[in-house]
Amino acid sequence: MTSPPPGMVTVEEALRIVLGAADRLPSVRVPLLDSLGLVLAEDIRASDPLPPYRASVKDGYAVLSSDGPGIYPVIAESRAGNDGIDVVVTPGTVAYVTTGGPIPDGADSVVQIEDTEQVVATSNGLKNVKILVQVPRGLDIRDVGCDIAKGTTVLKSGEQIGNPEIGLLATVGVTMVKVYPQPMVGVLSTGDELVEPATQTLGRGQIRDSNGPMLLAAAIQQHCKILDLGIVPDNEESLDRVLDAAFDSGIDILLTSGGVSMGDRDFVKPNLAKRGTIYFEKVFMKPGKPLTFAQITVNPKEGEKAKSILAFGLPGNPVSCAVCFHLFSVPAIRQLSGWSNHQLQRVHARITKPIKTDPNRPEYHRAVVRWVLNDGSGSPGFVAESTGYQTSSRLLSMKSANALLELPKSGQIHPSGTILQALLISDIRKFPLSTTADGTSISPNNEHAVRSTETTSVQYGTKSSEHVKVAILTVSDTVASGAGPDRSGPRAISVVHSQSEKLGGACVVAVDVVPDQVDKIKDVLQRWSDVDKVDIILTLGGTGFTPRDVTPEATKAILEKDTPGLLYVMFQESLKVTPFAMLSRAAAGIRGSTLIINMPGNPNAVAECMEALMPALKHAMRQIKGDKREKHPRHVPHAEAQPTDEWERSLRSASSGSNDCSCSH
Repeated sequence: MTSPPPGMVTVEEALRIVLGAADRLPSVRVPLLDSLGLVLAEDIRASDPLPPYRASVKDGYAVLSSDGPGIYPVIAESRAGNDGIDVVVTPGTVAYVTTGGPIPDGADSVVQIEDTEQVVATSNGLKNVKILVQVPRGLDIRDVGCDIAKGTTVLKSGEQIGNPEIGLLATVGVTMVKVYPQPMVGVLSTGDELVEPATQTLGRGQIRDSNGPMLLAAAIQQHCKILDLGIVPDNEESLDRVLDAAFDSGIDILLTSGGVSMGDRDFVKPNLAKRGTIYFEKVFMKPGKPLTFAQITVNPKEGEKAKSILAFGLPGNPVSCAVCFHLFSVPAIRQLSGWSNHQLQRVHARITKPIKTDPNRPEYHRAVVRWVLNDGSGSPGFVAESTGYQTSSRLLSMKSANALLELPKSGQIHPSGTILQALLISDIRKFPLSTTADGTSISPNNEHAVRSTETTSVQYGTKSSEHVKVAILTVSDTVASGAGPDRSGPRAISVVHSQSEKLGGACVVAVDVVPDQVDKIKDVLQRWSDVDKVDIILTLGGTGFTPRDVTPEATKAILEKDTPGLLYVMFQESLKVTPFAMLSRAAAGIRGSTLIINMPGNPNAVAECMEALMPALKHAMRQIKGDKREKHPRHVPHAEAQPTDEWERSLRSASSGSNDCSCSH
C-alpha cells in the first residue's frame, strides 16, 4: 500500500488508534426489555431443564409402544398447564394428552389423533379409542431437558440481545440482565452559516444544518443515548462554553462537524488540543481527509473516577461527515458497547457499471449493495450500484447507500463486472432480492425470468462452457474477522480479468474469505471443485512458516494429483524479487476437473505469480478436461532451444533430466 503524505495516517492506522483509546464501558443491570439491542456482560445459564417434564409434541394418546394397534380404555386426560396426573399408564390402557401436556408415568410414546378412531364408551363409563398404528418407543415425546439441559450456557458474554435472546432470557427466568450500557453521544454542529432546519427563509450565505440531525439519527441507530448540543458559530468563546457544558454532561463520545480544516476560524482542533490529546488530524482517504480524533480526560467529581471522552472532529461536508462516522465512530461505539466484533461487515460485490478510482487517495465510494439471483456470473451473489456523482458536499450520494466500496488509489477504471470489497453501513434487507444484475426480475409466482426494458450489461462473469471459471479464496484470520481489508483478493481478480483472453475467456465466478483453519479451507475447496465445478481455484495466503499457516495442509488433504511444475515456476519468479520466497510451502494440484493453486498472500506477489503461470494455464485446462491434442507450438529439441531467461533455462534443464539444473533437490 502507498504510504500517506507527511501529517496523514492511513485508514487502518487511524482505526487502530481509535480502538486503542476506546475502553468498554462498565456493565450495568437493566430490566429484561430494556436490554434489547445491548450486549451481554455475563454468561447466562439455565437454572432449570427445558422442558422440565416429559411433554407431548402433539395432540393424541400416551401409550405403551409394545401394545400396538387395538381398542383401549382412556384412563386419564393430561392437558398443557396441568401439574401432572396421578394415574399410571399400564399395558392395555392409554391417556389422552394435548400438545405440551405432561406424559403420564408408564407411557413411552404418543399416537397422534390422526392415527386413532373414537369408539363407543364401555359400560363402566370409560371412553375407548382405537389405535390404528404401531409406534416406536419415544415417538412425539420431548424428554426432560431435551431442548435445554439444566446448567447449559444459553447465551454468552459479548452476544448482542435481539428478540430471540429476550425470549431465551425469559425462558430461563432472567428478568434483570447484566449488559454493557448505551454510550451517550453528544452532537455539535459548528459554523456561522448554519441555521436550524426549521428556518423557513434562508438569508444570504446561510444553510440549514443537516449534519446535526443526521449524526443524531445515526447514533440512535447504533443504540446510543444522544445529547443534542445544537449549533455554535465560529467563535472561540462560544465553542469553549458549549464544550465545557458538554464534557460535564456525562457524554462518552463527542461528535462535532465542521471547524477542523485549515481556516482562520476553525477553532475545534485547538480547543480539543488544550483539553486533551489529539492523535491525528488528517486521514489518507477520500472523502473525509480533515478528520480530527482526540481523547479528553475530564476531572472527576468527588467520589467519582476520572472519565475519558472520545472526541471526533468530523468534516463539515455532509458526505465526508457521514463516511467518517461510519468508518471510525461506529467501531468506537461498538467497542464501548461491548461488541466482540466491532468492525463493519465486508462483502464482495460485483459492480454494475464502470467506476474510476481516484489517482491521489484511497476512496470510499457510496453504493447500494443487494443480493441477486444472478450477479452476472450465472450464480447468486452481491451486486453494487454506485449512487452517482460522489462529490463530498452532495448528500444525495448517501441517499439509500448501504455500503462503501473500498477503491484503492490508482486513477484506473474498474470495468463493470469487477468484484470489489464493500463495507456495509446499513441494513441491506430492504432492497429487492428477486432480481439479477442485468435487470432481470423474477415473479414470485413464476420461476421464469422476465427481462426488463433497461438492462445493465456485465462485461465479465458470463457463464459459458467455453469460459474458464475461476474462484478466489482469501485465507486470513484478519480479513475473515473484519479486522482488516482483503488486498490480495481484488488484486487477483484484476489480474484474472486483465489476462482473460490468455486463459481463453476467464471470469471470476466465486470469491470467499475464510480464517486460517484447515476444515473451513477444505470445505470451500471441495464445494467449489465437486459441486460448483469451477476450473481454477486460487487460494491467497497461509503458505508460510507461522503456526497459523495451514493452507497447504488443507489443500493437500483434498488433492488427487500434484502439479509440482507450477510451484517451481512460481518459486523461481518470486525468488527474483525476494530471497524469502524460499520459505513458501505452497501446494498445487488437481481435484476432479479443477486445478487448485496456493498463491502468496502479498498482493504484488499474487500478480507476479499469476503472470508467470499464464502461458501454460490455458493448455493445462484443456488437458485436465481430457484434450490430449497439442495446442501449443511444436516442441523444439533441447539442444536447439534458445532460452530467453534464467528460469526458462532451468525449467527446460529440469524437464530433460540434465545435471546442470539450478534448483536444489
